[in-house]
Amino acid sequence: MNTPENISKSVPRSAGILRLATAGSVDDGKSTLIGRLLYDSKSIFEDQLAAVERTSAERGEEYADLALLTDGLRAEREQGITIDVAYRYFATPRRSFVIADTPGHIQYTRNMVTGASSADLAIILVDARKGVLEQSRRHAFLATLLRVPHLVVAVNKMDLVDYDEAVYERIRDEFTAFATRLDIGDLTFVPISALHGDNVVERSVNMPWYDGPSLLHHLEHVHIVSDRNLIDVRFPVQYVIRPHKSDDPGLHDYRGYAGQVAGGVLRPGDEVVHLGSGLTTTVTHIDGPDGPVPEAFPPMSVTLRLADDIDISRGDMIARPNNRPDTAQDLEAMVCWLTADRPLSPRMKLVVKHTTNTAKAVVGELRYRLDVNTLHRDEQADVLDLNEVGRISLRVTRPLFVDDYGRNRLTGAFILIDEATNGTVGAGMIIGPRSGPRSGR
Repeated sequence: MNTPENISKSVPRSAGILRLATAGSVDDGKSTLIGRLLYDSKSIFEDQLAAVERTSAERGEEYADLALLTDGLRAEREQGITIDVAYRYFATPRRSFVIADTPGHIQYTRNMVTGASSADLAIILVDARKGVLEQSRRHAFLATLLRVPHLVVAVNKMDLVDYDEAVYERIRDEFTAFATRLDIGDLTFVPISALHGDNVVERSVNMPWYDGPSLLHHLEHVHIVSDRNLIDVRFPVQYVIRPHKSDDPGLHDYRGYAGQVAGGVLRPGDEVVHLGSGLTTTVTHIDGPDGPVPEAFPPMSVTLRLADDIDISRGDMIARPNNRPDTAQDLEAMVCWLTADRPLSPRMKLVVKHTTNTAKAVVGELRYRLDVNTLHRDEQADVLDLNEVGRISLRVTRPLFVDDYGRNRLTGAFILIDEATNGTVGAGMIIGPRSGPRSGR
């Protein structure tokens, strides 16, 4: 039986990759923290460190400013702020990491949404001197809106408050009180000094009152396999592979369907259904990048071979006969508007990109605009401007195979595209209820 417990025992090394996003108010030390993780894990080259030391000296600083390892844009270096999402990669013997360093400015909410949309864990930094600010609450809400499963509040710059336990406890209690209004599954607090490395990689001798793990220890051991939906099989078809000109005679009749597993577990011999013909068949082989694999589960990219010759193309989906996604043309969704060119408004025509499917759509109603600082719903709003979040109804020209975002972050998400410019203008999370036929789960 494909239960999360059974599957977790066979998860490959690649499934242990932790995708994390950092967020917080301006100058809370996000880039310094990431620089410290890169430096202490020996994930930077000597010439990179030399460049950081040289730049730091030119700026008159007495120490190597590790924030420069992530603040790669010239404007960021000159202003000492982060204005874009910087992705960095590092690894320890236990786990590999992908970090999205997102900006703290309120006008860059869209960047926070971009960085956290695929994150397993979000780190929200809080300056120990300033406490919980509006931006701290804002980013906590966005992380929960995006269904990031794990949240870590890193109380930074403890060295500037003399490592005072009372300061840390006050911030922890205030944030915990706010978090009761949010849907946070896993909340952890760690007092740190990113500049000096306290509780970042090693436990700090300056805070003997803290009995929890260091930040890196927590990141290495946080359990993420059970966060993925291993029950509902969802396989959006990205490409049909037909190697007609192969020199291998055995490949002349090869027909495979390539894509990334968005949910559930697939094995040879499993019965599946093709959406939207409704025809059922059986998985005969699963091919990975290095050859056949015994099973496939999120986020593996594989090629399925089926027992029957079915007309399947890009944008179609493979699921279980008795566990299908919703088939819907009318969607209810939360949307973050990502462009300043023009606001989102009712009757606006857009293109929806959902998994591997693309369809034209029209905005129905703007139900309300959400103040992400106070969580107040403005039901009188008539537009969404840049960086604003609201609930909308959406009519799509042809059916999409969707799940609620809370059930599956891959099949429950979409982006909105301006048909004229082909630019991405919005990011959406499907919430329901919705009209249209529902299939048995």
